[in-house]
Amino acid sequence: MANILFVDDDPDIVEAGTIVLASAGHSVAAAYNREEGMAAVKAARPDLIILDVMMQEPDDGIAMAVDLRKMGFSGPILMLTSLSKVVGQAYGRHDDVLPVDDFQEKPIEPAALVAKVAALLASNREA
Repeated sequence: MANILFVDDDPDIVEAGTIVLASAGHSVAAAYNREEGMAAVKAARPDLIILDVMMQEPDDGIAMAVDLRKMGFSGPILMLTSLSKVVGQAYGRHDDVLPVDDFQEKPIEPAALVAKVAALLASNREA
């Protein structure tokens, strides 16, 4: 299966996601802020990254996604957010501003997370 990096400042979200993804056969590394996440990318060499939008700073996830693309990470990035519920606005991919492959509202059902990850990994292999 795949190496996945889960970056979110909510330990409960990370733990639940890790359990779900590990039970689907994936290897999951965790980070709880942008700095840890960037270090974990180098150490874990993930195939896919699940990234929260808001961590220590409101735009940490967005800034991290931009930094990852600049440093050459080409794997899929799934962005988790509850931001659209808060501001009432949907977000979409934009290669320069928001270079992620997909968005998912929190909370995400376990089966939906596994399916979303599988679809992103499959589409990345085809590309």
